[in-house]
Amino acid sequence: MRLLEIKEVELIETYSKKKEKIYKMISLIIKKDEEISRKTKEAGKFILATNLVEENKLEASEILITYKNQQSTERGFRFLKDPLFFTDSFFVEKPERIETMLFLMSLCLLIYNLGQRELRNCLKRVKKGINNQVGKVTLRPTLRWIFQCFQGIHYVILNGVKQIVNLTEERRFILSLLPASCQRYYL
Repeated sequence: MRLLEIKEVELIETYSKKKEKIYKMISLIIKKDEEISRKTKEAGKFILATNLVEENKLEASEILITYKNQQSTERGFRFLKDPLFFTDSFFVEKPERIETMLFLMSLCLLIYNLGQRELRNCLKRVKKGINNQVGKVTLRPTLRWIFQCFQGIHYVILNGVKQIVNLTEERRFILSLLPASCQRYYL
């Protein structure tokens, strides 16, 4: 209530249907704009530190943007550590092999992020979302979720007839957003 001020309080005494006495209060509530502004400024402060001590090297706003952009990098490393990526199954000792594995994993992450970005941009262009894991429509699905969606699609040869099974309308829609090189595997 420190951000609001109550003025012009009027107390009204009435009776209920059961003839019980009821009190109602009518008042004017005023926002304390200066206090709200001060609290907003307090809450919006960041402590920025850098080891780049040369003057005019980085502006405070650049440091903040760089810090906030770390989240996507951290998310990428979380992806690489995921059990589905099988990084824990590799064992290499030589530094050259470690560097090679790191390079390949980073390249995979780059391709993954480019694919995810392209899919999200396509969804924005067509202004239509797809269902996520909990069935809620989203314009920002992860490529991992798309991979999981496509796990149920199978290529079957039955009585000499080749067919693709479980290619639903939603999966066809997702395929329509992907490049032709991806579509040829399913269509």
